[in-house]
Amino acid sequence: MSMDIESLRSFIACVENGSFTRAASQLHRTQSAISMQMKKLQQDVGKPLFEKSGRKLHLTQDGHTLMRYARRLVRLHDDTLTYMRSSERITQLRLGCPDDYAETILPRLVNQLHQHWPNLELDIHCMSSNRIKDALDQSELDLGIITRSPDSEEGLLLYHDQGVWVGKPHSKAPLPLAIFQRDCRFHQAATEGLMKQERPFKIIANCGSASALRALVKAGLAVGALARSSAQDLNIITHSGLPALPAIEVVLIRSNTTANPVKEDDLRTLCDAIQRFD
Repeated sequence: MSMDIESLRSFIACVENGSFTRAASQLHRTQSAISMQMKKLQQDVGKPLFEKSGRKLHLTQDGHTLMRYARRLVRLHDDTLTYMRSSERITQLRLGCPDDYAETILPRLVNQLHQHWPNLELDIHCMSSNRIKDALDQSELDLGIITRSPDSEEGLLLYHDQGVWVGKPHSKAPLPLAIFQRDCRFHQAATEGLMKQERPFKIIANCGSASALRALVKAGLAVGALARSSAQDLNIITHSGLPALPAIEVVLIRSNTTANPVKEDDLRTLCDAIQRFD
């Protein structure tokens, strides 16, 4: 047999006021209604809760025990209702971002996402643009920052960027390179450009992390090829005879699943806000 929460509330009022009459007045109910509640409550617990001494009402030992639990139950009930009525629905969002944009565009996007969805639970996955597109197609991500192919109209433009060579000019042969993975446009442009120039080179590392690439370049182990926005405090090599690197378009793209919390209008709002920031 369950106990009614309002009966427990009345029970607490009876104990704190010392009588059914004062409890009824406090709760804006009749004394007979309070008496019926207390009778039903005693039947539910199967034990007497009150004993009278003259006109005064005293708790039995079982009544004292119930009082301890009743306060906790009523407080938990009220706190739960307050939270459920006041809290907004949590928006869960899975975002993919290439590592080389993590320190540039990502913080601005995350700021806009939290402004757009104040009660946001955000999961960020760092991976290459091609892997992000695959994950979006498989509904494993909701939103992605990617480098758009030159002949593609996918996504909405976030900003234009330019590939640059970074590091200390090397006269070594072969030229030591630290570049991103093979599916990166700068990897392809750097290696194909050097081959066309018939300039010998050696790839020191194919990096899946912009931090790793920058660390190798900073240590003087290699020159690197990456976006200007990712170069940060690295020296940008100019007038070196190295092959030109392409301009790129960084876009925001969403999966087309119906469960995706990011709709097309949301995508435009986010991109517009980030472009205004720039």
